[in-house]
Amino acid sequence: MKKVVFILLSLTLAQVAFSQGAYKVEKDIPYHAGAGGYASERCMLDFYYPTDIKDFPTVVWFHGGGLDHGSKSIPDGLKDSGIGIIAVNYRLLPKASIQECIDDAAAAVAWAFREVSKRGGSTEKIFVAGHSAGGYLTDMIVLDKHWLAAYGIDSDKIAGAFPYSAQKITHFNVRAKQGIGALQPTIDSLAPLFHVRKLPMPMLVLSGDRELEMNGRYEEQAYFWRMMKLNGNEDVFLYEFDGYNHSQMPFPAHNVVKRYINAISKGEKLPVR
Repeated sequence: MKKVVFILLSLTLAQVAFSQGAYKVEKDIPYHAGAGGYASERCMLDFYYPTDIKDFPTVVWFHGGGLDHGSKSIPDGLKDSGIGIIAVNYRLLPKASIQECIDDAAAAVAWAFREVSKRGGSTEKIFVAGHSAGGYLTDMIVLDKHWLAAYGIDSDKIAGAFPYSAQKITHFNVRAKQGIGALQPTIDSLAPLFHVRKLPMPMLVLSGDRELEMNGRYEEQAYFWRMMKLNGNEDVFLYEFDGYNHSQMPFPAHNVVKRYINAISKGEKLPVR
């Protein structure tokens, strides 16, 4: 049976019914106290959450932008779905190191574990997601346990991981600093592929159309998916969104992610298409 799932979604067919209640947004909350300097400027998050749902699930969302630009925003495709969404700003290259970018991501997830229950959320339903560079950060803090361990959090407590079109080899901006071109792959300790392991939580590997994606990005993700499967991960699923390029693919992917969050949160059988 073929394991890779190819889908073309329409909003009408893929729409999932979720709660449409009252929501609150808290903006520009500092989450990395003590980091100082540039972190005091960048390390802020927004928290959008339902006010009429008990023990709601929460997604920590990291924006894209190649690790050197971009800013936090609440994805429209995840709103009004009975889900809390934490949109995170993190330090950026070249003012920060790649290690500081990943550390910020870990600090933001640690904040979620400390704070969501104070607003009605469940610490057993914290998910991590992001697009492109944000997907890379998602992978790194989920797979390499030492980042969250520094904050007293076991990354295995994350309920699910959803990297959207993430770099699986060493990130291109890190390779560029090493004098390595965009078409020369490298896998080192700053590559999610270096850290593949058996996870206790489901993971979606989400890609745009292989012919429209960035340089071999689909193939990176397919290889990563295969390595995760060989490491014993039954609940890791690869989705390719036909007809959507790197920038467009979050549009259909959000609907798939919401289906998985709903199923995981309710303890139901996972969807596979």
